Amino acid sequence: MIHAFLNYAFMQNALAVGVLASVACGFIGVIIIEKKLVMMSGGIAHISYGGVGLGYLLGIEPIIGALIFALAGALGIGYLKDKSKTGVDVVISLLWSAGMALGVLFVALTPGYPPDLSSYLFGNILAVTKSGLYFVGVLTVVVMVVVWVFFENWKSYLFDEEFSLIRGVWVKFLRYLLLALIALTVVALIRVVGIILSLALLTAPAATSSLFAKSLEKRIIYAVIIGNIYSFSGLCVSYALDMSSGAVIVVISVLCYFAAFGVKKVLDKIKAASFAGGSKV
Repeated sequence: MIHAFLNYAFMQNALAVGVLASVACGFIGVIIIEKKLVMMSGGIAHISYGGVGLGYLLGIEPIIGALIFALAGALGIGYLKDKSKTGVDVVISLLWSAGMALGVLFVALTPGYPPDLSSYLFGNILAVTKSGLYFVGVLTVVVMVVVWVFFENWKSYLFDEEFSLIRGVWVKFLRYLLLALIALTVVALIRVVGIILSLALLTAPAATSSLFAKSLEKRIIYAVIIGNIYSFSGLCVSYALDMSSGAVIVVISVLCYFAAFGVKKVLDKIKAASFAGGSKV
């Protein structure tokens, strides 16, 4: 395995894009979980599929089309959530379905043989090119910089939105900015695990870190580290067994989360029993 990383450019690209995507997930995933925006993130991911289909139809890079659709979908969900009396879950489900349907229609209208979209749906980290790596790198840097610049405002917004409003924090601006950052992160994940599986990698590292850390800073740091472990181990296993890289990464992420959840429950019980025993003494 070490030989493959040292000698094959495609393995080096895969490792690098996995690191970048894990960093983006660590920064945004924690915020998504704290604000309970997991399903909204899934909706944005599936909306981007319409952009992939449009890219093929117009003859442009499909990932650029996915970025445009993801951003438009994210901001559209935010606007409809503010203006519509319909529940946000209804809005998300409708746009989720519309994005997937448009992707299918656009591909069907594309002249010639239908393209293979499996890499966009399920990811193919081993096929990432240098240009794809640079693209994900730019998205990740944007996400990191924006979160860092507004970090104190994020903390206030996450834990007490009404108090933030009283303090003069631009709550509405932060809400739309967060949706845009989710869209950027989702598009970065398309190269790693694909549209369908992106939700797991977006939330699993952050959910795992939240089991063992309380502060926002530590949860983000732990989520970045955990995400890299998931990506690297999934990459190694998928390469060794010649299996779908995106699927393996997601399965490892989910299994590790539930294992960590179980360990946390056991530790909590031991701690509670120890405390109860000490109280009796």
